[in-house]
Amino acid sequence: MANKKKLTILVTGGLGAIGAPLAKKLKDEGHDVWVCDLAHSEGPNYIRCDVSEYREMERMFDLVNFDFVYHLAAEFGRQNGEDYYGRLWKSNAIGTKNILRMQEKKKFKMIFSSSSEVYGDWEDEMEESVMIDHPIRQMNDYAISKWVNEMQILNSADRFGTETVRVRLFNTYGPGEYYSKYRSVVCQFIYCALHDLAYTVYLDHHRTSAYIDDTVATLANIVENFKAGEVYNIAGNEYHDIKSISDMILKYLGKDDKLVKYVKFEPHNTRDKKASIKKAIKDLKHKSSTSLSVGIPKTIEWQRKVYDKNS
Repeated sequence: MANKKKLTILVTGGLGAIGAPLAKKLKDEGHDVWVCDLAHSEGPNYIRCDVSEYREMERMFDLVNFDFVYHLAAEFGRQNGEDYYGRLWKSNAIGTKNILRMQEKKKFKMIFSSSSEVYGDWEDEMEESVMIDHPIRQMNDYAISKWVNEMQILNSADRFGTETVRVRLFNTYGPGEYYSKYRSVVCQFIYCALHDLAYTVYLDHHRTSAYIDDTVATLANIVENFKAGEVYNIAGNEYHDIKSISDMILKYLGKDDKLVKYVKFEPHNTRDKKASIKKAIKDLKHKSSTSLSVGIPKTIEWQRKVYDKNS
C-alpha cells in the first residue's frame, strides 16, 4: 500500500452482500479490517455484535480503536421494513444512535450507508441537494428510517463535531446476494427464473442499478477522499426499466416469460430512480464500469453455482 497510511477500519454488517466484499477490498488495500455482524462466525478480526444493543457496541469499541467505521448494519428493504418493522426500527434507528454515541466518545470517522429510498417519488434527476431544497415524503418505513438516520448524523455533527460521510446506494446487485423475497429485483428475478417460479414485473418503474464491484470500489475510496459532512449518490449510469432486467435474464437462460406477471406499477414504491453521480465521480473516483449486459450474466452464473442449477 505505497504512500497510503494503514488504517484500522470496522465494517458493521460485514458479512452482508456489500459488507463482505467491502471488507475484503479494504483488507487487500493493506488496512487492518475488522468486521461485526449478528451471526456467529470465525476469524481473528470478527466480533459478533448487534448494533442495536448498546452494551455489545460498547464492548466492541473498548476492544479496538478504529480510525474509520463503515456503518452498513441495518434491516434492508422496503417490504422487509413493513413485515418486520420492529426489527427495522430497532436496528436502523437505535443501532445508528448507538454508533453515534460511540463516535462522540471515540472520535472515529464514519461512512454511513443510506439509500436512494430517501428521495421518495422525486420525478426528476436525483441530485444530492434535492433533500435540502425540496420537501420529500418518504414512502415506506425503510425509507423513513434511512432519512431518520441521516438526520441523526447531521444533528450529532452539529452538537458534537462528529465527522461522517453519507452515501445513498442505488439498487446494488451482483454475486454474494443470497435470495430472499426482500432482496434486490435482480436477485429475485434470477432466482425465480432459475427455479421456474412465478414473479411479477412492474412496467412503469425505472432504476439506475449498480454492480457490486463498482459500488465497493467507490466505497473503499472514501477513506482516502474523506470530506466530513458530504453526501454522495452511488449508482450505475444505465437508466433502465424493470422489464428490461427480466428480459435480459430470460434471454440469457433461454426461457420464455410464461411465468411472468406484468403489472403497470407497484403502489407505495418509487416509480423512477434517475441518479446524478457527478459528485461521486468528482470526489470519489466513482466508475460505473460494469454494464448490465456484463453484470447480469455474472450474477446468474454465481446463483447457478450457489443453488446448483447448472442444467
